[in-house]
Amino acid sequence: MERGKMAEAESLETAAEHERILREIESTDTACIGPTLRSVYDGEEHGRFMEKLETRIRNHDREIEKMCNFHYQGFVDSITELLKVRGEAQKLKNQVTDTNRKLQHEGKELVIAMEELKQCRLQQRNISATVDKLMLCLPVLEMYSKLRDQMKTKRHYPALKTLEHLEHTYLPQVSHYRFCKVMVDNIPKLREEIKDVSMSDLKDFLESIRKHSDKIGETAMKQVPGTQDLVDFSPVYRCLHIYSVLGARETFENYYRKQRRKQARLVLQPPSNMHETLDGYRKYFNQIVGFFVVEDHILHTTQGLVNRAYIDELWEMALSKTIAALRTHSSYCSDPNLVLDLKNLIVLFADTLQVYGFPVNQLFDMLLEIRDQYSETLLKKWAGIFRNILDSDNYSPIPVTNEEMYKKVVGQFPFQDIELEKQPFPKKFPFSEFVPKVYSQIKEFIYACLKFSEDLHLSTTEVDDMIRKSTNLLLTRTLSNSLQNVIKRKNIGLTELVQIIINTTHLEKSCKYLEEFITNITNVLPETVHTSKLYGTTTFKDARHAAEEEIYTNLNQKIDQFLQLADYDWMTGDLGNKASDYLVDLIAFLRSTFAVFTHLPGKVAQTACMSACKHLATSLMQLLLEAEVRQLTLGALQQFNLDVRECEQFARSGPVPGFQEDTLQLAFIDLRQLLDLFIQWDWSTYLADYGQPNCKYLRVNPVTALTLLEKISREMKDASRKNNMFAQFRKNERDKQKLIDTVAKQLRGLISSHHS
Repeated sequence: MERGKMAEAESLETAAEHERILREIESTDTACIGPTLRSVYDGEEHGRFMEKLETRIRNHDREIEKMCNFHYQGFVDSITELLKVRGEAQKLKNQVTDTNRKLQHEGKELVIAMEELKQCRLQQRNISATVDKLMLCLPVLEMYSKLRDQMKTKRHYPALKTLEHLEHTYLPQVSHYRFCKVMVDNIPKLREEIKDVSMSDLKDFLESIRKHSDKIGETAMKQVPGTQDLVDFSPVYRCLHIYSVLGARETFENYYRKQRRKQARLVLQPPSNMHETLDGYRKYFNQIVGFFVVEDHILHTTQGLVNRAYIDELWEMALSKTIAALRTHSSYCSDPNLVLDLKNLIVLFADTLQVYGFPVNQLFDMLLEIRDQYSETLLKKWAGIFRNILDSDNYSPIPVTNEEMYKKVVGQFPFQDIELEKQPFPKKFPFSEFVPKVYSQIKEFIYACLKFSEDLHLSTTEVDDMIRKSTNLLLTRTLSNSLQNVIKRKNIGLTELVQIIINTTHLEKSCKYLEEFITNITNVLPETVHTSKLYGTTTFKDARHAAEEEIYTNLNQKIDQFLQLADYDWMTGDLGNKASDYLVDLIAFLRSTFAVFTHLPGKVAQTACMSACKHLATSLMQLLLEAEVRQLTLGALQQFNLDVRECEQFARSGPVPGFQEDTLQLAFIDLRQLLDLFIQWDWSTYLADYGQPNCKYLRVNPVTALTLLEKISREMKDASRKNNMFAQFRKNERDKQKLIDTVAKQLRGLISSHHS
């Protein structure tokens, strides 16, 4: 029962659905009927639907038939009317065909013209579109052409700007064209090309300024305001801008600084022969100045390509290397003129760099070191000058025959002598040529020292101190050594030595004028604190003393040469009546020598004379007592006594003024007392008074007396053996021999008691 109800319900539902579909088919456009029919076929009751559809179609056919039957007469009438109209339509058709034929015939040219117009319109439209596209592309092509031109003419920074505009402004407007794709793909290559070419220009610039830094520095040291007129810095600026735009500024800065550091090291490496000429130093300084002038310009015209810290670092390196190089190379220089020129060059170098803001105190400190070296080279040069002056001097007083010559000498050397001025011409100065020459050269040395102190930013006190110290070295070392060398020469004569003493005396007096000369050129009074004093007085005193000692030595040597001519016959029995020839010649030599001493200070002449007499006395004593003379006779002793008397006569004659009465004779007192003792045979007095302060033979030493007595004793013994034929004579000889033996014994006793 339930199943029957359910089937009935489903049948009713299906029927309703089919009715709905049929209504939809009737009311829906045929183009949209597909989904409706698909819903029928998707179901399972399409057979029943088809039946209902057939039923619905039959119903509609019956309705159509009814309608047609109802309107049939009207249809017939319409057909009749239509047939009538067909005839008229045929006529109209013929007319239209005829008209069309005529129109076609008449409008053929028009059609052709219209077709041509159409083509023209199409071409016009295409041309217009093409023009529009070209107008859009032309700026791009023009920009690209401009870019290539700029690169061709090496205007890389404008080229980079053009590239930026092309890439960001123009190309996006025509990006759909194939040529734009080529351009876009080529842009990175162009950037790299610009970058590489600008870097190549920079390298060329760096190489150029490396080669021309000498010229740049030379111009800068001549006070040209800047280097922009000498150097084209545009490659640096362009490259900097290009790398900045490309985002590689740091890379560029690092590269630039690295390359310039390398160049700095090359510039600071001096040539090995730099010290040989001033041009070597000048080129070295020019290159350094050129380098730092360029860097200073870069510092002030770019934003951070180089900074002050980088410049200071380079300068510190340059300063240390430059000072080291100058210390090394200047030490090879032996020419003071070159050292002075070098100093002036260093001052110019320092002043130039100081203008650009570089600290140069260390350079001026180093100049003080070079000053000491300059002083040494000056001393060496003046050593040669003094040597030449002293070697070429004739060591004779300067003769002058007229007032002009006189004034010339006193103009060279500060000398005043009223007595000499009063003397008529011709007359002579007491000193020789080397006095004014040496004095003038000392002044020249002072001027040379002053030249070095110029532009060193020293105070007048420092300059004065420097000059005085250098002059002291000149006097105490250089001039002193030169004088000592002359004095110690083997072939120096007494006349030359005497003249040297006179000359040094006058040079010593001139030291106060040298003090005044230094004061005048430095404007520093001698009383100023810390002012050095000149040691010239000591120098000339030492030279004079050395000359005096050399005179004493020379005189003694001359005396020894004469004594070598002595030829005593110690065994003679003849009594002579005159002094020996050699001694007469010696005394004549001494007289002529001491006559030359008239211009010497009195003490010097007196000391020389006393020294000569003492040496002569000592040498004569040695002749008398020498061991080779084993025997001597009283006759030989008499001849020797004549020679000593000749010496005493010379001493009494006063060869040199200033001695008190018998002072010079005291040089021979030992010989005189010894000879008197033996000639007078006054042994009783000698032995009795020995040791008394006022004894007659106080200067006779018992050893000396014994030595001489033994010589006489040996001679007498030898003579007695030869003369044995005269008995009486032998008796006298024996008595005398006994006396000699007795005296000898007593003398030995005195000697023994003295030693004990």
